[in-house]
Amino acid sequence: MPLQRLIRQCHIILASTAKYTGTNFLRVMSQGKMDENLVSVTEAKRFVRDCFQAAKVREENAQAMADLLIEADYRGHFSHGMNRLEMYINDLDMKTTDGNAEPKILNETPATAWIDGQHGLGVVVGNFCMDLAIKKAKTVGVGWTCAKGSNHYGIASWYTLRAMQQGLIGISMTNTSPLMSPTRSKEAALGTNPLSLAAPGNHGDSFVLDMATTAVAVGKIEMQRRKNEPIPKGWAQDPSGKPTTDASLAFDTGCLMPLGGEELTSGYKGYGLGVLVEVMCGIMSGSNYASNIRKWTHAGAEEIANLGQCFIAVDPNCFAPGFSDRLTDLNDLLRGLPSSDPDKPVLVAGDPEKTHMAKVEKSGGINYHVNQVKTCMSLAERLKITPLQFIK
Repeated sequence: MPLQRLIRQCHIILASTAKYTGTNFLRVMSQGKMDENLVSVTEAKRFVRDCFQAAKVREENAQAMADLLIEADYRGHFSHGMNRLEMYINDLDMKTTDGNAEPKILNETPATAWIDGQHGLGVVVGNFCMDLAIKKAKTVGVGWTCAKGSNHYGIASWYTLRAMQQGLIGISMTNTSPLMSPTRSKEAALGTNPLSLAAPGNHGDSFVLDMATTAVAVGKIEMQRRKNEPIPKGWAQDPSGKPTTDASLAFDTGCLMPLGGEELTSGYKGYGLGVLVEVMCGIMSGSNYASNIRKWTHAGAEEIANLGQCFIAVDPNCFAPGFSDRLTDLNDLLRGLPSSDPDKPVLVAGDPEKTHMAKVEKSGGINYHVNQVKTCMSLAERLKITPLQFIK
């Protein structure tokens, strides 16, 4: 019997037998390397939903979290999927997030709305805000909503895709914990402050940008740390302000570099984009901003986050006709450019995610790193729920 299958069978037996603990299971797993830890999308969502329900989150909100996190893994953004699960659960345990809170509209016009997320789950706040922006865009051509009192909302593209699926252009952005060192600073003051834009083309074609304004999202450093691997130079800096390749040092000091890296390589542009997001989110919403925000990624973050977020939906039919035709033509033009490497064709934003989704569909499941599986098994034991079940 192949070692990988044997290990999976051990997992199933041990997880269902009371006399074995999660620690014993982890010891068994450590005896062999699991290169394939395939979990179906349905099963992954079941596990996440069960985790949140065990944390006393009502089913509707638990399902929203499951849809959000597993969509990230499905699209290949593992830093923002199951990787974040334990941190969300910890927030609920520490009462810094109210898993059953409902967003409240504070001020509204036909095209805009200011919303208090009431410290609810980020996806609950985000879905509410983007759905309201979509409704307004369908009525007056544009919808613009801004929320305070929110929490980490996952991948920014989750919300822009929500608008794009209804034929609209979606824009989403959020401020985050202070992790970016502004150009010339050796201390963090701004978040990764991601932004996303999604626009529909023809026959399923699209442009879906989802990017941090730091060199990378902090979750990518977490993933390297989880795998005990170094990070590339230009992602983060050490306490003296010099670039580092040590993932643990980068995570512990919490000093990511702006998009572009050092000043010599135009890192000030990423810095500027980070401030742009902060103005649109933290300043406009009246939420916490910059270094006033707690550091969510670090243990013991018992403060309320009070994040600010911005959601925009635009009806392209209010402008020149044929938007989707021209967008697809633009994409085809870019993809058709001669490549500097024959094995690496020119792509547009959203193409890598489509490739990863096709890979998941072909294999029948999402392949999780062994260290991620260990974390999930420990979480299952902690919450007393059924562990992840693998595809045999």
